[in-house]
Amino acid sequence: MRHAAHKARNAQRNAVVVKMGRTGAVRNAHTASVVEANAPMTVLVPEVARMLNEAAPKTRRAIRQAARQRAHKKQFVTAGSLALLAATAGSFVYASSNNASRSNTPLADKAESSVIADANTAAISNASEHGNDDGVMVSRSAERGVPAETTVADTSAEWNISSAVDRIDTKQMSKSLANNPHVAKLMDRDAGSIPQGFNPNHATGDTGNAYAFSQCTWWAYTRRQQLGLPVGSYFGNGADWANSAKELGYWVDNTPRVGDIMVFQRGQEGASSAYGHVAIVEAIKDGKVITSECGATYNGKSFTRTFSNVSDFQYIHY
Repeated sequence: MRHAAHKARNAQRNAVVVKMGRTGAVRNAHTASVVEANAPMTVLVPEVARMLNEAAPKTRRAIRQAARQRAHKKQFVTAGSLALLAATAGSFVYASSNNASRSNTPLADKAESSVIADANTAAISNASEHGNDDGVMVSRSAERGVPAETTVADTSAEWNISSAVDRIDTKQMSKSLANNPHVAKLMDRDAGSIPQGFNPNHATGDTGNAYAFSQCTWWAYTRRQQLGLPVGSYFGNGADWANSAKELGYWVDNTPRVGDIMVFQRGQEGASSAYGHVAIVEAIKDGKVITSECGATYNGKSFTRTFSNVSDFQYIHY
């Protein structure tokens, strides 16, 4: 009776049954013990059992499995990072090559298919397939009887990269390096006759009209200014102009050209025996020179003469 009573008291006290994960003695077990709530709820609730299970020591198998899971996770993260890096690098390469191809691709002309033309062709084809020959695109909802908006395909678009503004008039361009545009045009005209080493940007000696009103020198300066050609302010008397111009770098010879300063020596062709004379070559016709001139008695009004002995005079060009 004593032993039976003792066992009964032990059964009442043991509200928890300890069930081994594996058979055998506790000292030889490699797994953690599991606590189950076999007792009434008043003695042990499932929450307490869960807390006891979490506090139980992990087995070697569980430790190995956790290590393998961490290794797999690390490999997965590394592989994902490498894939993302490769994709980013590929995007940069594609963008660079795409930009290069666009910069090297010529603009489309009328003979080439454009994006607009392709889109319009597809629109017309789609409209034809849906039973509309007028180039009107009808949606599938409209086919089923549902009202829908229609879009008319515009086939009038064209590429045209040329216009009157784009054309360059080469006649307005000069090969000369002269700063004076009028001189540059004359140099293009006289390209085969210009002296070697001639500097079109030489000093002009121009500081304004310093010659007496209505004198031949006054008119020559005034007319050259009107023509946009260089002329000196202090070339001296008419007979001295050729030498004064040469000293500054002007091109001077005995061949007349339109716009030249024609120099008369003292007494030549009625010129003053004390001062000489100058005139402007206005035209050359049939080998003859037609001039415009002025003198003290003409009160600033010019007159004209024609000379056939053109090689007897010196001419200041520019």
